[in-house]
Amino acid sequence: MRPSVISNDSPRVIGTGTALPVNYVDQEQLSARLRELWEKRYSDLRRFDKIQGALGITGRHLALPIEEYMPLDTFAKTNDAWLRVAPEIGVVAAELALERAGLKPRDVDHLFFVTVTGIAVPSIDTRVISALGMRKEIKRTPIFGLGCVAGAAGTARAADYIRAYPSEVAMLLSVELCSLTLQREDLSIANVIASGLFGDGAAAMLIGGNTPAATGPQVIATRSLVFPNTEEILGWEIVDSGFKIVLSSKLTDLVRANILDEVDSFLATQQIDRSDIRHWIAHAGGPKVLETLEGALALPEAALARSWRSLQSVGNLSSASVMFILDELLEDNAAAPGDYGLIIGMGPGFSVELVLLKW
Repeated sequence: MRPSVISNDSPRVIGTGTALPVNYVDQEQLSARLRELWEKRYSDLRRFDKIQGALGITGRHLALPIEEYMPLDTFAKTNDAWLRVAPEIGVVAAELALERAGLKPRDVDHLFFVTVTGIAVPSIDTRVISALGMRKEIKRTPIFGLGCVAGAAGTARAADYIRAYPSEVAMLLSVELCSLTLQREDLSIANVIASGLFGDGAAAMLIGGNTPAATGPQVIATRSLVFPNTEEILGWEIVDSGFKIVLSSKLTDLVRANILDEVDSFLATQQIDRSDIRHWIAHAGGPKVLETLEGALALPEAALARSWRSLQSVGNLSSASVMFILDELLEDNAAAPGDYGLIIGMGPGFSVELVLLKW
């Protein structure tokens, strides 16, 4: 493949914003509540404690006050809560991204919306459009089912759109309220891990083309990968009580076996290699996922420091994870002109999205 040609019209990240629910609970308190919920039926509480402790998370933000979760005993009730809270924090993240980009809601031409933690028809983005006062002519692409990979995939698809319409502005909005997917009757190891791992949050990103004054990174290349016959590795099983986690121990084996060759071959299309990447924006999937990435890619010490920090402070935010990490990188002004960055997203399918950035 020929390397991409970088021009002034190449898609560029021109603003980002994040939002977290106001209900914060430290990990020790949250684990204690879960322990109380399951202690009469769980056969090995020592294993529960070990799993929770090994995640290395200090606390998480929750969509609701913690005492309001117990009455949510049906999927209808949890999804109603999602319908109420998702647009609220989505609007906050979108407003911040617009403010940083110096744009108004009516300047957005296309809204890409990603989530995997609730269902709405019409999709949640319609509520965000109304709340922000966006134009009624706005184009929208709601995406459901990509899971944790959707932040990277949404970035790539928004960039694809701007390549076709370089005078327009696209917004990617992710809202994930993972706490509302907790399965209280599921005593599987996968659910115990998920109950301690996933957090709630929203993130927004604005991508434009003809924006010469912008200083954000350009999206110069992307790659989408779907590995065949891996549907049972990661995802949701839809049950009467909602979304039941599917999480196989084979996930890290898949990452370890494939990520090095895929990253190297992708970078080679742009005539660069791993040593040229200054900023690694890797999905904070969990300690084992990050350790596997570090080892498989032979990354230098602290290359994934932002991912580790995000995981520790707010948990795995699913599709919003890489957007939170990129937002921190941009707010810290840590990148210099000419720097390369690589977004790595992974999700159900098993799928991987790679997005190459250049400042």
